[in-house]
Amino acid sequence: MRRLNRKKTLSLVKELDAFPKVPESYVETSASGGTVSLIAFTTMALLTIMEFSVYQDTWMKYEYEVDKDFSSKLRINIDITVAMKCQYVGADVLDLAETMVASADGLVYEPAIFDLSPQQKEWQRMLQLIQSRLQEEHSLQDVIFKSAFKSASTALPPREDDSSQPPDACRIRGHLYVNKVAGNFHITVGKAIPHPRGHAHLAALVNHDSYNFSHRIDHLSFGELVPGIINPLDGTEKIAVDHNQMFQYFITVVPTKLHTYKISADTHQFSVTERERVINHA
Repeated sequence: MRRLNRKKTLSLVKELDAFPKVPESYVETSASGGTVSLIAFTTMALLTIMEFSVYQDTWMKYEYEVDKDFSSKLRINIDITVAMKCQYVGADVLDLAETMVASADGLVYEPAIFDLSPQQKEWQRMLQLIQSRLQEEHSLQDVIFKSAFKSASTALPPREDDSSQPPDACRIRGHLYVNKVAGNFHITVGKAIPHPRGHAHLAALVNHDSYNFSHRIDHLSFGELVPGIINPLDGTEKIAVDHNQMFQYFITVVPTKLHTYKISADTHQFSVTERERVINHA
């Protein structure tokens, strides 16, 4: 009797179903029905993957605070090519605290060819196109920050041609550490020499006809280097029309802490205004 009761209980449990089943006589398999099922399952899988990727995406959240760290140094990353030979140019930094930073400490002077190779010209053209879009659509900067860790290096690619042309320019690249105060970074004629009341350059030893301040800024940034970040002056090229033409860039730097789930860096953003004029010594 107990066994019969158990069998009846099991059969009742098996027959219990909150959702009524479709009778097998109503179900008919077909190639078109299977195709629809595969498309439906594939679509659901793609939507699931896309939703998960959106969930993992980094959303920009801005927090502002005063930078209270005045004791630390600010790093300047430089890669600038000037259309003069290296023995004719010098670079240095002089800040409002009368502190002079010698260029030999962190900068390297390399003889270079000012005209770019075809591959380098294409790189510069694309960089200038991105810069023009960034000036029109500032929200693109968010996209660049978010994708910084998976972007390739934005440095100028090496020349792909074996040019026998002699070097006619000087590439100044490297980094400097400066105080967190206003100051000037100069690239001018003559090597820099320390002076009790400031600084000076040995420009008298350079022929005036050799002056050519045409230049290209391949990279200029502040703070820690973050791959993929496009800075406001990257890709800038200026051609001088006069030997005494001066180019000035006025930069305002803002410390920026970048945090994503794959990268954490202390970098800096900056805005630029520029001016160029011909100096009349007469």
